[in-house]
Amino acid sequence: MPSEIVKRSSVTILGGGLCGALLAIMLARRGIEVVLLERQPDPRIKVVASGRSINLVLAARGIRALKKAAVMERVESLLVPMRGRLIHAVDGSTEFHAYGSREHEVIHSVSRSELNRVLIEAADKQPGVEIRFEHEAVAYDPDEARLRVRDLANDHEYDIEAAPLIAADGAGSVVRRAFAGRDTIGASEELLAHSYKELAVAAGPGGEFRMDPGALHIWPRGGFMLIALPNPGGDFTLTLFLPNEGNNSFAGLTDDENVTNFFEEYFVDVLPLIDDLPGTWQRHPVGILGTVRSRHWHDGGKVLLIGDAAHAIVPFHGQGMNLSFEDCVVLDEALDAPEAGWDQVFENFEKAQMANANAIADMALENYVEMRDTVRDPKHVLRHALAFELEKRLPTRFIPRYSMVMFHDEIPYAVARDRGALQQRLLEELTEPAETLDEIDLDAAVRLSESRLPSIN
Repeated sequence: MPSEIVKRSSVTILGGGLCGALLAIMLARRGIEVVLLERQPDPRIKVVASGRSINLVLAARGIRALKKAAVMERVESLLVPMRGRLIHAVDGSTEFHAYGSREHEVIHSVSRSELNRVLIEAADKQPGVEIRFEHEAVAYDPDEARLRVRDLANDHEYDIEAAPLIAADGAGSVVRRAFAGRDTIGASEELLAHSYKELAVAAGPGGEFRMDPGALHIWPRGGFMLIALPNPGGDFTLTLFLPNEGNNSFAGLTDDENVTNFFEEYFVDVLPLIDDLPGTWQRHPVGILGTVRSRHWHDGGKVLLIGDAAHAIVPFHGQGMNLSFEDCVVLDEALDAPEAGWDQVFENFEKAQMANANAIADMALENYVEMRDTVRDPKHVLRHALAFELEKRLPTRFIPRYSMVMFHDEIPYAVARDRGALQQRLLEELTEPAETLDEIDLDAAVRLSESRLPSIN
């Protein structure tokens, strides 16, 4: 109907980060005019300050979205493939754990700032997209459905009517928080009692890698951990995750001597590779970690929350960006119904994606314990090996939970969580009396799996 076409002819997106920029591309490809508002300067002109990036992991769901938006080819040069985790023990020894059982099952390290630059450039080339940099959301009025915006470059404010408004303005969303105390969105924000600080390992002579670039490096230390992700230039981004208070916490590491002693005790193998650890420690801020959940993501057809604004998650499963990119795909698919106005589109999007967002939020929190602690347990290594063996023998019935999340975009997050829980109980039962894979009756394990797990396909 003509009235419905008018309703879907234009949209304002708040937030020109990864999710907002990708969504602008997808909507513009449908002929929808987009005004994209971004608080930061143009990333193609001004480099984002370091210290808060947390290198990102690109996996199957994110790749699917980038291909759908026809930008994957522009992104490929930014990627460094990682085949698995390289676990660093306190004594400096290492152990490699593959992510998947198949050669093509790899994940990719990517720089947030470089990926954002590529997406902004692609969005800017789309007909019908207008990008306004240095335009900051000041407030949102749910009753009037009006967004107050400050033009930072010209120091003046103006209003935009939400007709509609898609809020992709991150975990601290101005729009989401404007609904505080109302049942419309019903959001909660739960901070983790741990935070992070970003450090770096510079490239060697001629841009060579000084550690294995084919792995995500993890220094698991029980209550805390250090990770390292490779970059195309030969350097690594290090991220230290620590409790906020107590022993071995950010509260206790305040002076140069304490920081150096801490690294000498727990991360002695990487310490020589970090240039000016005390100086970097003091310059780089501590970043907070938390989970955002909401009962609803939209207010009729006036406003929709998407990406971190709707469902921020902790970074321990490498799925924050992939989930946000999957949001863009799901919303784009919701637009396939030509008779649906924005209110129905937003409702269909929420129904399709809410359970999945909650599921990966749960799995991300669980994965923090695995990465910092459980990976050191020999039983975990045994269950990992048995899972690969069962996947090889029952490829349509047993897929490890990590593989379902990272390599199978056709399997919803909620299915991966629920099925993963069943498989975990099965693995624990099968490995309880064993120390090695040779001690397990694999034929019996296959029969037990067949009896308890329905086929995925």
